[in-house]
Amino acid sequence: QVRLVESGGELVHPGGSLTLSCAASSDDFRLYDMSWYRQASGKRREMVASIRTSGATNYRDSVKGRFTISRDNAKNTLVLQMNNLSPEDTAVYYCNKAGGPAWSWGQGTQVTVSS
Repeated sequence: QVRLVESGGELVHPGGSLTLSCAASSDDFRLYDMSWYRQASGKRREMVASIRTSGATNYRDSVKGRFTISRDNAKNTLVLQMNNLSPEDTAVYYCNKAGGPAWSWGQGTQVTVSS
């Protein structure tokens, strides 16, 4: 079972930027399309951005132009660069496979956007 560890979340002011990282414990990471997800308090988890093994990316409409997903297969790492953050981006952010049976969910990393 692959272990996922997310990091980089913190409190940031509106308009600020953050970079989130997800470290996978297995080289299997490179074999799968990957996504960042987020779950705001009281809401369902939602997909934020995805990246295929080919490098092709996809974003939910609300983050297009602000977030950038990337991956480093040599380091088994998934990255989410987030710019121009708004309070609506406040959530716990997770990474996992983009489709098929999910790996065990990590603890996530809390992003809070507030003035």
